[in-house]
Amino acid sequence: MYTAFATVYDRLMADVDYPAWAAFYRELLSQRGVKGGAVCECACGTGGLTLPLSRIYEMTGVDASADMLAVAAGKARRAGAAIPFVQMDMRSFTLHRPQDAILCTCDGVNYLPSAQDAAAFFRAAYKALKPGGALIFDVSTPWKLKNVLGNHTHGEEADDIAYLWTNRFHAPSCSVEMRLSIFQRGQDGRYSRIVEEQVQYGYTLAQLAGLLEAEGFTAVQAFGDRVLDAPKPQEKRWHIAATKKEL
Repeated sequence: MYTAFATVYDRLMADVDYPAWAAFYRELLSQRGVKGGAVCECACGTGGLTLPLSRIYEMTGVDASADMLAVAAGKARRAGAAIPFVQMDMRSFTLHRPQDAILCTCDGVNYLPSAQDAAAFFRAAYKALKPGGALIFDVSTPWKLKNVLGNHTHGEEADDIAYLWTNRFHAPSCSVEMRLSIFQRGQDGRYSRIVEEQVQYGYTLAQLAGLLEAEGFTAVQAFGDRVLDAPKPQEKRWHIAATKKEL
């Protein structure tokens, strides 16, 4: 899973402002009373958010891909950050101590193919949290999946890498099949090709809130894309926060 893709992921995501994204998550965590302590990021990928957040919190990174985690661990070593990165399925992850917060960033929940899978993740997160702990995650909205990703082809070219990104939207399942063809230039000037196929699934706010509350979470709240305001009708991304019940 992601074996070749892991080697180019950070290059493709070079325009993402991870420090600003981390600052917004710090704001959301602070609102839920988490100003330090133990925080686990599920679907952490190559640690683009895990590393900046580790300056404030005792971070743990969880991902299903050993190759993505290897990249993340290498970045942490070079930065002098002691972050444990653990290969686990977010639907059944367990941790050795209760966490002050669980995060799932950069569309992690969108890769869960059914409500049962989302519920399994929420259940695992609930078990991993301290009473009063926070679960915060973001998702690409159904509107984005249909109208921005949809049946579109995107492309970009730089000196050493180029990609073609072709999508197909399926209305009945509110899902997008994504196929990325990535061309990376080697030192000899020749290009190697990496093909990555993924599927993202859309969930409504009502679905997500219902699943969270069914697993015991309270104070479920949704925000727009990196703003502390309620989502707008054509929002591309929702940030959702919930709290585990106090004892």
